[in-house]
Amino acid sequence: MKLFRYRRPSLNTLLGITKAKKRVKKELGITAAMKPFRWWTNQKRRFKRKIGYESDAGRLIRNGLPRPGGCLVVIVMTGMIVMAVAVAIAG
Repeated sequence: MKLFRYRRPSLNTLLGITKAKKRVKKELGITAAMKPFRWWTNQKRRFKRKIGYESDAGRLIRNGLPRPGGCLVVIVMTGMIVMAVAVAIAG
């Protein structure tokens, strides 16, 4: 598993809601019915993949170096608050 993800997973993904919705749509045949309308979007994605737009190098050029996620920021801020409270109580 990578230390830094390209994108943070959504709450729905973590809870499994996204997977359940996709399964229901596939069972009802909605996915197959909508396939012709996704043609242009799929072509754009294939082209971007072919030229390396979503490769690690392409992502680095577009976004710069990866930064720690929001979780690390929360941990650091919590630590700073705890230290400030401890100093206030001690002093």
